[in-house]
This record gives sequence, structure tokens and C-alpha cells, in this order.
Amino acid sequence: MSRTQASPVALPDLRGRTALVTGASDGVGVEIARGLAAAGADLVLPVRNRVKGERAVERIRESAPDARAELVDLDLARLDSVRALAAAVLAERTPLDLVVLNAGIVLLGDRVRHMSADGFELHFQTNFLGHFALTTALRPLLQERGARVVVQLSLAARFGRPAWDDLQSERHYSPLRAYAASKVALGLFGYELARREAVGDGGVTVHLSHPGVVPDTGIAPAMRARDRGGLGRRLADGLGNTPAQAAQPALLAAVTDAPGPGFFGPTGAMHFGGAAGPVRPYRRLADPVDGARMWAVAEQLLQDRSDAVRA
Repeated sequence: MSRTQASPVALPDLRGRTALVTGASDGVGVEIARGLAAAGADLVLPVRNRVKGERAVERIRESAPDARAELVDLDLARLDSVRALAAAVLAERTPLDLVVLNAGIVLLGDRVRHMSADGFELHFQTNFLGHFALTTALRPLLQERGARVVVQLSLAARFGRPAWDDLQSERHYSPLRAYAASKVALGLFGYELARREAVGDGGVTVHLSHPGVVPDTGIAPAMRARDRGGLGRRLADGLGNTPAQAAQPALLAAVTDAPGPGFFGPTGAMHFGGAAGPVRPYRRLADPVDGARMWAVAEQLLQDRSDAVRA
């Protein structure tokens, strides 16, 4: 079974535009950043590990030698880091035209429930709450620029639903369940942000995307360890995309002329791989009641944490 081939998205000239891409140190994220840089965009790359960030910039400049890329510090698992980055961007009036919320973790193979320094389950904070805090803090600046936000989800969000009595997997923990829950929360936030921006003249356009299945990323070894019969690996190898191909849905979401919120992903079999295009939204994520509820929960968690720090 041979891997699906997917043509790259034709990007417009992005010179004069600035894009912030989280999780661009490796994997699909660096390929998203590479595509934007090749089209002329200036990059702001928030990274937790500066060494990995420098390597990513080197990779980006292999295909875009003149790329302008600024590394900034961000650890989504630390709210003080999120606040510091947001404050710096707002103080410097960084002209953000595009924000891609791509960073994420999945601790497959580790059955221990890990907590962030702020006291939240690690998947929940890294994949959702940190991105929520960053985006809502930057929202006034994004509105001024008429910016676009791309929310990168996962196939796991297709099968998840919000467990309102156990959002942080305190009662029932498995890494895959926690990962799916965090991506569901992120998706609900993306659609709710789009609804709020549609009221009045908010100015921010929101699209969502998912990369499909990507065998050649850091998540693959843990997935293979769980796949004792090898069937999943064979399907992924045959139907999945390379990281460069898997970046295409987010890139399409970044430049499409379609009104938001759109949902983009691989259009091949089971949406594992194939060319990027519009795909059917995950209906649960577009529920306005759940979206408003998740937003309110996130705001309350952040407020409670802020109050605890001040106390």
C-alpha cells in the first residue's frame, strides 16, 4: 500500500503579512511555517525550546532563504509564559495578520495523569486553555488588523464529546481520552470565537483544520507501540500524509476566501490523508450552547487561577 500523494496548496503573495504559528519547532507546525514563509510572510514563532526553534528556522530558510522569522518564548503549560508573550505582543503592537493555533501534546504510552504548574491536566492546558488565554488576550489587536485565526484540531476530536463533569480527566484518565477531550474543547472554542466575531464588526475570521494521520511525527512511535497487529501502521502508511502534506489543510484555512468558520482537512479515505479541501465539520463542535459553556468554563478557570496567584 503506497502513501497518498497530495499537491501543495497554491498560496497567494503574503509579503507584508505577519503570521504567528504555535508548535512550529518540528512536525506539521514547521511545515506550516515553511509554507507561509515561502509565500513571503514574516513569522513569529513562539517556542518552548530555543534550540529546537533555531533548528526549525534553519529548516525554513532551506526553502525560503530570505525568510524573516522571530523566535519568542512560550510555554503553553505555564500561564505566566502565555501572559508574558501576550503582553509583549500588545506592547510592541506586533502587526499580526494570522495566528495558527497548532501546538499540542499527546502523552500516549504514559498512563500517569500529569499536571501543569498551574494545576490543570497537561493536555487540557497545553492544547486548549493556553491557546484560549493567548488568543483572547490578543483579540483586540487581532480585531484591529482584521486578522485570521486557524484552529488546528485532530481526528480525535471527531469522536470526542465534552465530559462536563470531568473536563480534566480526574475521574477517568487515559492519555488518548485526555488528548481527545482537549481537542474537543479547542474546537468548541474555535467555533464560539467565530460566532462572537460575527456579532458586530469584530473583524477576526476563524477557520478550523485537521492534519489527518501523519506517521512521520513524534506521536508515531507511541501509536505503533499500541498497534500490536500492525494494521494501524499499515493503514497510516498507506493512507496518511507526510508532515509537509499534512500542513496543507491549515495553509488552505489560512488563505481561503471562504467566509468563516470553515473546516479543512485531507479529503482522502477516512480523511487520513490526501489533498487538502473543505470537509464536513464535526457537528458536536459547532454546538453554540456547548461552545458558550466551554468559553465560560475557560474564563472562570483563568480567573480562579489569577485570584489564587494574587492571594
